[in-house]
Amino acid sequence: MSKQNLEICVIDDETVVCKRLQQALTKAGYTVETFTDSRKAIKRLDEKHFDIIVTDIRMDNIDGMEVLSHIRQQERNTKVILITGYATIEIAREAQVKGAYDFISKPFKPNELQQVIERAAKELVPHEGK
Repeated sequence: MSKQNLEICVIDDETVVCKRLQQALTKAGYTVETFTDSRKAIKRLDEKHFDIIVTDIRMDNIDGMEVLSHIRQQERNTKVILITGYATIEIAREAQVKGAYDFISKPFKPNELQQVIERAAKELVPHEGK
């Protein structure tokens, strides 16, 4: 799947994180939508297929683990990458058990995330409509 066809959703309650990731990923050639409100993100995820979702774990309202569970109930092909500033082995293990593709600790460089996205993209199965 080429970068131009890859739809990425970024969910993080920190506006600065969303802006930085959107700039870096758009510059790298991806189509990106960002959300600082996880409730709005869930609504959008119900409307549209995203190939890869990058979500913070700790957020108000709906946290990243709930986003992950929501996606797993709908679609198995979407890759979910969790990011957090509060990394623990327990959280990483729970994320893996729940079906996260990968887990990245903050702070990270955009190119580190891009490498994970590129790995995830290689494992995606093309879905209907693309």
